[in-house]
Amino acid sequence: MADSVSSKRMWFSIPERFQLHVAMLALQFGYAGFHVVSRAALNMGISKLVFPVYRNIIALLLLLPFAYFLEKKDRPPINFNFLCQFFFLALIGITANQGFYLLGLENTTPTFASAIQNSVPAITFLMAVILRIEQVRLNRKDGLAKVSGTIFCVIGATVITLYKGPTVYTPSNHLNSTATLITEVTTTPMIDFGTWSLGDAEGKNWTLGCIYLIGHCLSWSAWLVFQAPILKKYPARLSVTSYTCFFGLLQFLLIALVCERNSQAWLFHSGGEAFTILYAGVVASGIAFAVQIWCIDRGGPVFVAVYQPVQTFVVAIMASIALGEEFYLGGVIGAILIVAGLYFVLWGKSEEKKFAKEQLAIASSTTEHSNIRPTSVAKGSSLNQPFLSSSNENV
Repeated sequence: MADSVSSKRMWFSIPERFQLHVAMLALQFGYAGFHVVSRAALNMGISKLVFPVYRNIIALLLLLPFAYFLEKKDRPPINFNFLCQFFFLALIGITANQGFYLLGLENTTPTFASAIQNSVPAITFLMAVILRIEQVRLNRKDGLAKVSGTIFCVIGATVITLYKGPTVYTPSNHLNSTATLITEVTTTPMIDFGTWSLGDAEGKNWTLGCIYLIGHCLSWSAWLVFQAPILKKYPARLSVTSYTCFFGLLQFLLIALVCERNSQAWLFHSGGEAFTILYAGVVASGIAFAVQIWCIDRGGPVFVAVYQPVQTFVVAIMASIALGEEFYLGGVIGAILIVAGLYFVLWGKSEEKKFAKEQLAIASSTTEHSNIRPTSVAKGSSLNQPFLSSSNENV
């Protein structure tokens, strides 16, 4: 008990900025694994409609107890307006987001799906600016830093995906056999790696898959942006996530009951299917939603979105270390661009906060001076009144 209390004190003593960075990095690791897990689930034959239903059931069961007990005293009363906003968040953030992603992933590959998600920071940044949630002053250095940093992040992740270049790092020999096996599996169409077939399926519509993934990125960006103003009105983060997950579950359940006519699609046929659904529900939904909404509340939607390209970088690092894949020049260049972009964006936001504090201090000092001056005049008039009265009397 004492150890848990001391660990909590240690965590809360860590600066919040550092906590945000750690949380976002952990989130990218979780999402990086989700790309592979989702592709494996589709190749196993799991229904695209049943998969998100089970995923959101698990996420809701995970989030609901924490939301109910931890925010019992702080949760504002619910009303019809809030319910409509939560329903809208679920529509764009869960139903459209997850649905478009699975449809796009079915017609493309996990690597391409991860690459196209790198447009999320730019789209989120543009939406936040249009809705005036994020302020950009191009006449100041913080505004230019945020814009250039976002562009660098997108370019860096795109370079990692599209440009290979010469080999700059080769893992130790004991990993080369594993790397060769993985390469053969992932480059040969429809090779079944047990129940985890990660090869490209036949009959894909690449153009349609790209359109679906673009819709996924648009809905994801809108979800990140619209959460910020709702959290200001309803600051119970876990409750917002639970309500959103609940409405998303209802929406997917209705769609699945209408469109999925095969009753066997609702059954688990292997342990691999159960694992993919469990990973998606616990890691990619339950934990990810809670961490993400906390980061949005504390750092803003652009801060969360700008970490998205790190996911591609994480996949490259994990593949190199764990799977024995070689590291290429494109990965190094992309990593440098991503780190530089993150630095520019975060530096720009830091400078923006400093400027806001300075303006607030100036405004408060001006207010104090304006309050002091009438007081001094009043005091002067009370002191001078007898002289004025006497002078008037003499006249």
